[in-house]
Amino acid sequence: MNLQGQRDLLLLTEVERDGAVTQRSLASKLGVALGLTNLYLKRLARKGYIKITTIPSHRVRYLLTPQGFAEKSRLTYLYMEYSLSHYRDMRARLREALSQAAKNGAKRVVIYGTGELAEMAYLSLREMHMTLVGFVDDNQQEAFLSYPVWPPEVLSEWEFDAVLLADFDQTAGHRTKLGQCHVPDSKIIALAPSV
Repeated sequence: MNLQGQRDLLLLTEVERDGAVTQRSLASKLGVALGLTNLYLKRLARKGYIKITTIPSHRVRYLLTPQGFAEKSRLTYLYMEYSLSHYRDMRARLREALSQAAKNGAKRVVIYGTGELAEMAYLSLREMHMTLVGFVDDNQQEAFLSYPVWPPEVLSEWEFDAVLLADFDQTAGHRTKLGQCHVPDSKIIALAPSV
């Protein structure tokens, strides 16, 4: 699903939830400028997905049309299909990376990160009968998946065979941090973000 489809789905969902939603609020949720949000709403109105009314003259209200409900359903289906495909792709890539690490003798793995990718990594470790040593992360989160979360500095005290980086946005920073913690690059497993 492309970015425009995701934005349309978000706008249609928000309009359905609250017809009196402000453009400023929508712009914030979309992460775009107010003027761009106005253009998106006008485009949805031109396509017949929403109706824009003013009651009284200074208050704007948005109504989802029957065409809008149909489009929202279609986009929801596409988004779910995209999400499941992405999930399957990431799980396959994790299994492949962990299989390669296991072939190289890795059995005890630390997961660096506490997001959705870390959850998938945890599940993949369990499926492959590898041992989770623990979770490390830079944030101040106390627990993740019922495991304590430790700062990366504790790695000097732990015995492990590999550290799996479970955060695409911070890979370079995590590698630097691991270097400072004397973790050799040969023990780091990093996945490249899918294109």
